[in-house]
Parts: sequence; C-alpha cells; structure tokens
Amino acid sequence: QVQLVESGGGLVQPGGSLRLSCTASGFTFRNYDMSWYRQAPGKERELVARISSVSGSADYADSVKGRFTISRDNAKNTVYLQMNILKPEDTAVYLCRARRRVSMKEFDYWGQGTQVTVSS
Repeated sequence: QVQLVESGGGLVQPGGSLRLSCTASGFTFRNYDMSWYRQAPGKERELVARISSVSGSADYADSVKGRFTISRDNAKNTVYLQMNILKPEDTAVYLCRARRRVSMKEFDYWGQGTQVTVSS
C-alpha cells in the first residue's frame, strides 16, 4: 500500500523556521522525483520545490528561492523541506508528491498534507 506521510507543520512567527518531512512507503522511493506543493485557502495548488531522483538536482518557485531547501534521504525514504525566513504568505497546507514515468506510464502519489501557519 502506497503511503506518503507529511509531518513537521505547525504555527510559527514571521521570520521563523520549520522543517517538513515526508516519509514514503509501498514503492521504491529512490526511483521517484519528489516534490512539495502548497495550497492556501481560496488559491490554486502551487509547486514549491522538487528534487530529481536521478541527479538530486532541485528547483524552486521564485517566491521561496533562497529561503527554502528541499533534500532527500533515500536510505530513510524521506524528503525534507527546510523553510527559513517564513512569511505570512507561506501559510498553506503543504503536500508531498512522488512521481515517476516508465514506458509512457505515469505513477503519481500524493500525501494528505501538513498545515503551516505563519502568524504573530
């Protein structure tokens, strides 16, 4: 059974930091590109950061560049999102996604999300 379980969300003051984790099970984690998305109330879901399965290269939304860092530990089947200098506009549910394409077939899994609230 495929599972992606996010953790690490919470309430933090502006300027603070949080580290999100997403632990995977039920599939071969190292073969999947991993991403973090977020969705704020009344807004569309947006890509925050992603990390490649092959090269480990990462890219980021412009709004988080220089503040957020995505990383992965294939031995622990876990992807992380280190979030620094948090702003109120970072408030959202953060979701983890695992994706892989093999011979024209796509495997695409989502977690349930973890709430991040940035407020004083």
